[in-house]
This record gives sequence, structure tokens and C-alpha cells, in this order.
Amino acid sequence: MSRLTRILAPALALGALAFAGPALAQTKWNLPSAYPADNLHTENLAQFAKDVETATGGKLVITLHPNASLFKAPEIKRAVQTGQAQAGEVIISIHENEDPVFGVDVVPFLATSFEQSKKLWAASRPAVEKKLATQGIKVLYAMPWPPQGLFSKMTVEKVEDLKGAKWRAYNPGTSRIGEMVGAQAVTVQQAELAQALATGVVNALITSSATGNDVKIWESVPNFYDIQAWLPKNVVFVNQAAFDALDKPTQEAVLKAAAAAEERGWKLSEAKTKGYMDTLAAKGMKVVPPSPELKAGFEKIGGTLSEAWLAKAGATGQEIIAAYKK
Repeated sequence: MSRLTRILAPALALGALAFAGPALAQTKWNLPSAYPADNLHTENLAQFAKDVETATGGKLVITLHPNASLFKAPEIKRAVQTGQAQAGEVIISIHENEDPVFGVDVVPFLATSFEQSKKLWAASRPAVEKKLATQGIKVLYAMPWPPQGLFSKMTVEKVEDLKGAKWRAYNPGTSRIGEMVGAQAVTVQQAELAQALATGVVNALITSSATGNDVKIWESVPNFYDIQAWLPKNVVFVNQAAFDALDKPTQEAVLKAAAAAEERGWKLSEAKTKGYMDTLAAKGMKVVPPSPELKAGFEKIGGTLSEAWLAKAGATGQEIIAAYKK
């Protein structure tokens, strides 16, 4: 290397870095979730974030914050709306009191299979997107939980057996069910559920076999009744302004990764359901279908809550149900 080259090399290198600066610019998003790192939804979120980073060549990096470590479940949507987090995931039915459209997937016995639940999401997605758009939030994708069953410390042959139970609720719908069976409803989100079960704050609840596995429910509760009441969904969304700030190729990469995550998520939830149920049984739980009396009792409650939901949801609700049943 000549003396002139040695002198100029540092300056040339600095100039090259300065020129490359804009190309190396990186955008970072925080994405809070309320569920453990090994939960099926969180696993799918982690893959989504990885897909985005890969597709954008590291231009957009999404940091996942699981297990309510950044915001608790009821706080996540508001955090995204106000820009405290750029993206988030939430079980959308916890916001049903804000707008009935958020609770359509937890109307008891309306959609009780993955196929029916997917059809209901297709029918309700436009209304959900429209409502969230008014709050500055853009929907990316949705993923279902396994069908909801009844976990109970006591044997339950009919809904009347739940009278006086310490009933865990996680959204307005489960609170109303608790009230209708004469239980003492207490709102407990998943991050606090294991402790609530261990300390006796809760001794009966409707939730998925996935949640049962997450919190090792067999350590506190011996019975699981597979009533398949509904399949709630988690919705992943982004602050609209944060999305709009991305360049077009990056936006397209996010949407493509989201579409892949939705397709993968539905398959993942369905595929894992049997394994979750098998684990409950292997851990010593009594895993059984509901008795005819118990099934009939919950279906009666479902009919009452369906009518109540339609009355609240009005014309929008009627349109969703009509589209779903078409």
C-alpha cells in the first residue's frame, strides 16, 4: 500500500460509512404479550418477529415481551393506541365492554370448532378492523385458542353444582356465566392464574386446555369437562402511525409475515389441542365430556347470552351473524 493510500484510507472508510448510513437505519418495535414464552401464541409471535426481521434484512426488528412483562393484558391495547408500544397482542374479548364486536367469538356455543371459528372470524374481521381503525390501530392477524372447557375442583354434573364456586373470569362473558351459575366471579388474567389457583382464590373456571397446561392446573384442580363452549382469539395489531412510518417494502414484509402467521397459527392451535388434552389426562386429571344435564345447562346459558349479545351489538351484530351463517 502506498503512503498516499495509507493516508486516504481512513477518510475513505468514514465516507463510505456516512454514505451507507441511511441504508443501515433500523426501526425497532416493542410487542407486549400476556402469555408465557412457551405458550403456543407466543411461539407463533416469535416466529412472526423473526420472519419480519429476515424479510427486511434487519431493517425492522420486533422485540417480543411475553408474560405481561411490559404491560398487563388489559393495558396492551391502550399502550399500542397511545404509542407506548408499537405493536401488541391481546385476547380481544377482554374489551367486549368497549364494543360488543370484540366479544362475538366468546358467545357460548356459537362457534365451537376450528372450522366454525375461522368462518366467524372471516365474518367479524371487517367490523373488528373498522372499530380498531377509529382508535389508530391496524389489525395484523388473529389466532384461536383451543376450545374452552370447564376446570373444576369439585365434581360437576349440572350447572347448579357450581353455585358458590370461586369462579375465575377473564372477560365480560365469563363474568356473566359465573353470575348466572351462582358462583363468586373474580377477574384473573393468565399471568396471575397459577397463584390464584394455588391459594384457593379460584376453584372453577372455563378456559382452554392450553391455559391448563401453561399454569399446570393439575396441581390445584382435578376435573376437566370438555364442553367446547367457544374458541376465543388473540388479535395481533400495530399502531397505525408506526406502520405508516415504514417504507412500502417494509410494510409489505410485515403484512406478508402476518398472513403467514395467521395461517400457521390456526393450524398450530388445532394440532396442539390433542396433546394438551393428553397431558391433562397423563397428569392425573379426570378428562371427560360433560353430562347431558351439564351440557344442556350451559347451552341454556349460551342461548341467553347470545340474545343479550345481539341486543347490544345491534345492526352490526346482525350483519356478522348473517354473514357467519350464510
